[in-house]
Amino acid sequence: MSEEKAPPQVEMWTDGACKGNPGPGGWGALLKSGPHVKELWGGEAVTTNNRMELTAVIKALGALKSPSRVTLHVDSTYVMNGTTKWIHGWKRNGWRTSDKKPVKNEDLWRQLDAALATHQVVWKWVKGHAGDPGNEKADELANRGVAEIR
Repeated sequence: MSEEKAPPQVEMWTDGACKGNPGPGGWGALLKSGPHVKELWGGEAVTTNNRMELTAVIKALGALKSPSRVTLHVDSTYVMNGTTKWIHGWKRNGWRTSDKKPVKNEDLWRQLDAALATHQVVWKWVKGHAGDPGNEKADELANRGVAEIR
């Protein structure tokens, strides 16, 4: 009889940054699993803060090598509410909002929806720039992403 191995537990902090909205933007993610720590970041020349917040989560989940139990710390209510409250209605309505307008950033919402499907995610909202060490590091990484594309 084989024992099923529990999926790895990962703590994740993500953040986006934008200098101008739209403008140059960056995303950052800090991943911790046991003794392992991974830092990810990147940027785009012309983007928005919301796109960078979404990209940070997509890239962080995409870095996981197998289905995992994830505690995802975000300071973006847009991303958290989008995935926990709004996305079900958007999908049901053909990616339209309740007032029949196209969902903004639909391409990224679809990518995030697919990335979430393989993991067990618990969402944790943290206040940005309020001293949470993981959030502060994710913010630093997002700003590094901006700096590297400028």
